[in-house]
Amino acid sequence: MRAIAGLWRWRRNPLRRGTDLAEAWVALVALVLIAVVAPVAGAVTGSLTNDALLRSVEEQRAARHTVTATVLHGLERPPLDPDPETSASRDAHRRVLAAWTGPDGSEHKGAVVSDLDEPRSGDRFTLWTDGAGRVVGRPLDPATATTHAALAGFGACLAAAGLVEGARRLLLWRIVQRRYARWDRAWEQAGPDWGKTGTGA
Repeated sequence: MRAIAGLWRWRRNPLRRGTDLAEAWVALVALVLIAVVAPVAGAVTGSLTNDALLRSVEEQRAARHTVTATVLHGLERPPLDPDPETSASRDAHRRVLAAWTGPDGSEHKGAVVSDLDEPRSGDRFTLWTDGAGRVVGRPLDPATATTHAALAGFGACLAAAGLVEGARRLLLWRIVQRRYARWDRAWEQAGPDWGKTGTGA
């Protein structure tokens, strides 16, 4: 990382410029922020995300129920998809017309997706519904929620590190611009006679 190279500008040298020292301080601050603040930001983000997702898991588990549905008859398969990933997931689930009783005792009938390989009339399978018997998705798994939270924390850590590195590069660009401006002023003071014999340069 270039930030570490900037630390060498602290060494004593008669040719060291003020911009060299400023560059070294910018490198040190960036290094500390990337090593300390970025992981803390990732940990805090991951922890907050994990808490929120686990609350969502609990709410979903309280609001969603499994019921047993009965296949009335299978439905025609959709046309083949040229995408092998999509068609593979389609083959794993079959659409059927099914009947089920909701947790509140209401009777329901409709087209749903079953996990049966070859559904036939009278086959039974598990279905997730809300309290009124409407079909809903499976509740989020705690392990999946924790994985999502870890990924969010890792992403926040990378984003914080990238932000610090971007700020370091911007400051370095400004320092280099100031250095070039000083060189231009020094060159103008030296004038066009710089290096000629008898000019005192």
